[in-house]
Amino acid sequence: MVHFTTLFTIASSLFLISSAVPISESKTSGTPTKHTIDGTKSTGILPNASPSYLPSFPYHGFKPLHPVPTGPIDISNRASIIKRESYPQPWTQPDVNHPEVQAAIKSIAWDHVPNFNPRTKDMLYDAIVDEACWWTKSQCTAPKFHDLPSDTKYCKKVGDFGLTYDDGPLLPQNPEDVWGEPRLYDFLAKHKQTATLFYVGSNVLNFPEAAVRALQSGHTLCIHTWSHPVMTNLTNHEIVAQLYWTLRVIKEATGVTTRCWRPPYGDVDDRVRAIAHQMGLSTILWDSDSFDWGLPSAANSFSGNFTQETIDGYFQKWINDRKSNADQQGRVVLEHEASNMTVAVAEKWLPKLQSAFKVKKVHDCAPELPSPYWES
Repeated sequence: MVHFTTLFTIASSLFLISSAVPISESKTSGTPTKHTIDGTKSTGILPNASPSYLPSFPYHGFKPLHPVPTGPIDISNRASIIKRESYPQPWTQPDVNHPEVQAAIKSIAWDHVPNFNPRTKDMLYDAIVDEACWWTKSQCTAPKFHDLPSDTKYCKKVGDFGLTYDDGPLLPQNPEDVWGEPRLYDFLAKHKQTATLFYVGSNVLNFPEAAVRALQSGHTLCIHTWSHPVMTNLTNHEIVAQLYWTLRVIKEATGVTTRCWRPPYGDVDDRVRAIAHQMGLSTILWDSDSFDWGLPSAANSFSGNFTQETIDGYFQKWINDRKSNADQQGRVVLEHEASNMTVAVAEKWLPKLQSAFKVKKVHDCAPELPSPYWES
């Protein structure tokens, strides 16, 4: 059962932070590399191959099928897609002492990770100084720590629209549930549209066939952690565990090793970025929030306080701004595949967006990003 309430905690309620403490160091076999984003060079530790601590799984390619598959998703062969017993319990913080997690931890060059404490409720943070580039408090996307590239938050070219959906894949809650996948994926296929999907590892474990369908349909698969926590609240090793198991489950289900991620609630600072960076992950945020997650639905126990009229207003404003040439850059927009309400929003607005923008996957409009998968 999906822990919907946890998924939709509003970012403004996130905990505050932080003071500096030493962090244990271990060396990595990775080599320092230069990485350019937004024209700024960064000389951090960045993997130059798929992480060796991940198991080897069959690779089937990632070129979309033609025609794009649609219709019911076959779940009869799940045991051949994923070995469920290899994974932590869904919707829990994975054990940091698991041997596979320990291997990932040992790969990190901890001297290239800033020495900030996990954030807790009683810690104060100076958002003006913003020493940790904490997005939740300052909207910072240009890290202060010298080893890190900038986050991607918008498309570079005016008129481009980076289409993203978080929290999938959406598992039908019962046989009569018409809103779970493949509904959104079939709708996108009908409109000849691909998107960037940020997957929760626990959802992939529960519905690996949907991840396969998405890859076959040409969507880009990125990670959104194992259990959707507030990442800056976690210890270094807990962060590694969240990212590791999500990388692993997507790779086992689909054969690809993704190189992109989005932090839940956008909650990221330079400590979290540095760990994700060393695990080969580019941080992708957004500059335009649809607030679709705030519509009352089963996903938030009907506690959402946004109206459909408000959500529609955001989409219409984006379209109006584009038509009036008010935009100074393209957009990356936050949407969700998390409930009937969020899917209905996608269905209502995608055709109108396509008439006003060039709607794309983020990697197709953000040239600073490396390829989405290690496999090529």
